[in-house]
Amino acid sequence: MAPVSPVAAAAPCVADGGYAFILVLFILLVIIARPWW
Repeated sequence: MAPVSPVAAAAPCVADGGYAFILVLFILLVIIARPWW
């Protein structure tokens, strides 16, 4: 259930045009993954 919850929570945001939320998640992923590059 854990992996599905964020997707289900993000779906309405995308439907409402909240692409900024997806952008923030992407930036966070880049910041977290940067040390591993």
